[in-house]
Amino acid sequence: MQDRAFSTIFWSDCRSSPITVAVALRAGSLNAQLQVRGICVAWADLLIGTTTLELGYQVATRNERHVAVIPGISLSSALASPQAAKLKPVPTLSFQEARDLVLNQLRRDGGLPASELVPLLAAHGRVLAQNITADRDLPPFHRSVRDGFAVRSADLPGSFTVIGEVAAGTVFQGTAGPRQAVEIMTGAPMPQGADCVVMVEHCQRADGKMTTDRILAPETHIAKRGGEAGKGDMLLTAGARLDYPAIALLAATGHSGVEVYRKPRVAILATGDEIVEVDQTPLDHQIRNSNAWSLAAQVERAGGEPIILPIAPDTEPATRALIETGLQADLLLLSGGVSAGKYDVVEPALKALDAEFFFDRVAIQPGQPVVFGCARNKFFFGLPGNPASTMVTFEIFARAAVEILGGATDSPLPMTLARLTRPFHHRPGLTRFLPAVVSGTEVTPVDWQGSGDVPSLCRANAFLVADPEKPDYVVGDLIPILFK
Repeated sequence: MQDRAFSTIFWSDCRSSPITVAVALRAGSLNAQLQVRGICVAWADLLIGTTTLELGYQVATRNERHVAVIPGISLSSALASPQAAKLKPVPTLSFQEARDLVLNQLRRDGGLPASELVPLLAAHGRVLAQNITADRDLPPFHRSVRDGFAVRSADLPGSFTVIGEVAAGTVFQGTAGPRQAVEIMTGAPMPQGADCVVMVEHCQRADGKMTTDRILAPETHIAKRGGEAGKGDMLLTAGARLDYPAIALLAATGHSGVEVYRKPRVAILATGDEIVEVDQTPLDHQIRNSNAWSLAAQVERAGGEPIILPIAPDTEPATRALIETGLQADLLLLSGGVSAGKYDVVEPALKALDAEFFFDRVAIQPGQPVVFGCARNKFFFGLPGNPASTMVTFEIFARAAVEILGGATDSPLPMTLARLTRPFHHRPGLTRFLPAVVSGTEVTPVDWQGSGDVPSLCRANAFLVADPEKPDYVVGDLIPILFK
């Protein structure tokens, strides 16, 4: 790629006199090599604007950091390559901004997966890939919803001659005339002539007679034919997740099998030299790979098919190779290696694969350095390595991706409000997701030791969600909660 040279540029900061800086700018790169007063300085990160060039550099001999702003220079031609556009710094987003971005990207570019026919027994929790209509009126007949006596409402109150009975699954062959009653069971079809049901609790029966003092309107205690749905009515639409009422409806409409969307395959890659496999004995400075397994459980609950990859060491080539393997799945989840540490190699490895970063920092805790992007036409998330950070960022961001890639039309967060049982304080500026116990309409924060404290997470059944602009809460305040 051809270098673009901007010869003499005059620059100064607030602490020094003007310095002449010779800049050799490589088109499409975020790096420039500088010569300042004859001192060779380190490679520098660039913030690219259309009319300004900001150079953040480190002088090798003094370990100082300065920023130069050179107005009046048009860099649009020098940085017209798509690589340069993709690697521009991404601003920190709020929680809601980041979540909206994830939802919008997935809805726009996620696409619909292929479908498959599964037996009804295997359909629970899957995402429907076909529309379901009523094959007949529901209910298919006028149905009693109480045990009692079927009569004509115009004859109430009074005494009636009992002329027979009808149970669920049978049909009364006669007709209920004036002052006649048919004993009827819940679920049975209404006899001809009768238009209401007097509950058995409100009747007295003796010597073949039924007496009641009740006055009822027509259709009382009757489910009308077609009252729930008419033949041909839409009952379920493609994109709906099949819960147990939906399974009942499928069975009621004669579906022993149903078309559902294929589960998205989700690759899970834990990174870090400090991680060992679950069945290994860790050394004192090592920990077992718990994040991959918690993510696998979360992926499965969200409707995905988890694929746990080998642990990636803290070297860029090995991490890049495993990322390439993970990008063969429908979604890639990386755990660890996305912070700003010296050995955090995930982002450099992704950049080497020409990744596009939609965000790489969100104003939340835990999980602030969470990454979301796309590489080789596959979405990926870089989730911070502390267990709570991994779990929270999956639930509030990556879960939606799994569900939408699985064909779901929406992915709401299971949030509600509860009243605090004790005062709560946090530093403003971040939306915080902290472990808590919800009991009824009340919530109590769980004491914990930070985002690596898995035992405290197990004691919690929810996360309270602290407003970034509200530092103090008192007993009785309503606060949002996110159920685990």
